Amino acid sequence: MGGMTKRIVILGGGTGGTLGANRLRRIFSEEDVEIVVVDQNDDHVYQPGLLFVPFGLAHTDEIIRSRRHQIYEGVEFRQVPIQQVDTAGSTVHLADGSELGYDVLVVATGSVLVKEETEGLTGPGWMEKVFTFYDVAGAAALHDALDAFDGGRLVVNVVDMPIKCPVAPLEFCFLADWFFQQVGIRDRVDLTYVTPLDGAFTKPVASKTLTGLLEQKGVSLVTEFNTGEVDGAGGRLISYDGREVGFDLAVVVPLHGGADYVARSPGLGDELGFVPVDPHTLQSHTTPNIFAIGDAAGVPTSKAGSVTHFEGEVLVENVRRFLADEPLDASFDGHANCFIETGFGKALLIDFNYDTEPLPGHYPASVGLPLLKESRLNHLGKLMFQPLYWHSLLPGRDLPGVGSAMPARGKDTQGVR
Repeated sequence: MGGMTKRIVILGGGTGGTLGANRLRRIFSEEDVEIVVVDQNDDHVYQPGLLFVPFGLAHTDEIIRSRRHQIYEGVEFRQVPIQQVDTAGSTVHLADGSELGYDVLVVATGSVLVKEETEGLTGPGWMEKVFTFYDVAGAAALHDALDAFDGGRLVVNVVDMPIKCPVAPLEFCFLADWFFQQVGIRDRVDLTYVTPLDGAFTKPVASKTLTGLLEQKGVSLVTEFNTGEVDGAGGRLISYDGREVGFDLAVVVPLHGGADYVARSPGLGDELGFVPVDPHTLQSHTTPNIFAIGDAAGVPTSKAGSVTHFEGEVLVENVRRFLADEPLDASFDGHANCFIETGFGKALLIDFNYDTEPLPGHYPASVGLPLLKESRLNHLGKLMFQPLYWHSLLPGRDLPGVGSAMPARGKDTQGVR
């Protein structure tokens, strides 16, 4: 590179920020490039684990580690809240009054829960009859509430899209069915899934499979329900068009937005606080030296850890190309895959991208994990993913046979046109 040391500033020390920093540290020498990761706290939460906490299948202690300890030596970690980004001046202003200039900025601050946007959500009944499992405190409190629940109507409600891991609320229904059967009170529990979508999921083939599973497990489905108010005291969800769904216990997935500082930084984000980027290069639409990865990126794919992992390769290559004045690599295809826990020690796997919806078949090739089909193997795959996450994914290692591009091999495209 020659000349002055360049500085890459990464905002956020979650999945994208950590694997991005570690991959970048491997390709650049410390003399050439300084890498700084900024986060307001040191708690790295393994987010897929939150789903298991309410059912006693995971404990909060097992899913939280120090952010600093996941980041390679030679990467500076600063624990301080972000005030705002001056995109024109290529400077980050931190809450302690200090400033960080950058040659390249990577926004990796994920998505945050915007609970206060929904009327009544955090009012009377919050953390008593109304919970969320989308943060550590909520998942732990819900564990106690499920333990004490002896029957009645349990409603799982998604307020609006986009949310992190769009299948997790469905998984919660499947696991609740299993949990209440285990404790012997399933016949006294009415399970209802309430969604703003017109079906169980956004993609037709997967939606059909998942709707079938809900039916099979005796979970009622209420669609096109846009929650305007949560009446915790009265036990009612009220939609904008006046429809009501009653509950004894509500598990709500609140509205999501980008990190607060994004809104305070003119030219950085959209109205939800996500950073609009080219869906194939991950470069900001407005400012060439800014990139985004993971949930913070405004791209039309799921906000899920697998997406962040697949984006990592393209992001790191494009930061390298940008600093070297080379044309960017436009190869990110929106690849996502997720295990969907279905209870009783089984799970489904879906694999898709911008253009291809989840299809049946096998992953990552014709001999592999079954797609769109319940199996014990997929459940073990989901459990095995946690050690892989800490030891392979965050350090930025490539997983054998799992590339960033969606594999077409092994998929059954017959009859899906």
